[in-house]
Amino acid sequence: MRKQIAKIVDNFLKKRQQIRIQATPRKEIFNLIRLLHPIKTEKELIRLGPEKDGGYLVPDDLEGIEACFSPGVYEVTQFEYDCYNRGMKLFLADKSIKPPEINIPKDRYRFIEKYIGATNNNNFITLDTWVKNSINNNESDLLLQMDIEGWEYFSLINVSNELLNRFRIIVIEFHNLNHLWIPAFFNFASETFKKLLETHTCVHIHPNNASAIYDFDGIEIPPLAEFTFYRNDRIKSKNFQTNFPNNLDFKNVESYADVRLPIIWYSTNL
Repeated sequence: MRKQIAKIVDNFLKKRQQIRIQATPRKEIFNLIRLLHPIKTEKELIRLGPEKDGGYLVPDDLEGIEACFSPGVYEVTQFEYDCYNRGMKLFLADKSIKPPEINIPKDRYRFIEKYIGATNNNNFITLDTWVKNSINNNESDLLLQMDIEGWEYFSLINVSNELLNRFRIIVIEFHNLNHLWIPAFFNFASETFKKLLETHTCVHIHPNNASAIYDFDGIEIPPLAEFTFYRNDRIKSKNFQTNFPNNLDFKNVESYADVRLPIIWYSTNL
């Protein structure tokens, strides 16, 4: 399916003049990438989860986080257990699976059989409603780890500023980034990123090697990439991160070729 989507995007870009639709201006994509340049802070990055898909890099600033909200779990991985072992409650959501079996006390986790999205109905629930229904404390810090197959844009653009500010750390796998060349998608995705950047700073990007790097007009884009954001009030010093990959990064799919973050995403000389 992903190969078919990539082919559709390719055809769109190659024929954009014929159908009188312009691709997103190169400068706009470049400027968005510069906004997302990962920053090195005084907090070192550590890895939560396995050395494969399901493991993520986060700032070593987890003490005091009350809960981890993890939509799109598919199956419970070492990431969730690592959060639990650091004192966090776990809140899991996924409509596509039955309640998973978790070897931790039942009062420390809760699973809901719903997708996270922009509305509340039988199949979907918004982040705001989910958090409000899950915990009584409305001031504690939280961690968000999200992998919901493209619905992240709808969920985040809809989230309240109050809730966004409660997430000390946000880890999201963003999908379909090669579609940034399509103006309508670019406008939606860029507004989502800019909303996140009002309160948080990007501190790490790791391409998922399930998809090859997409190269068009001299800009290389990973279609799938895991982003880590760190809330601004926790950061005392900022420097551009210029060394990729991190030595704690590992391939998502062991049998596939490795994919590295293109230099345009982190070089200070471009």
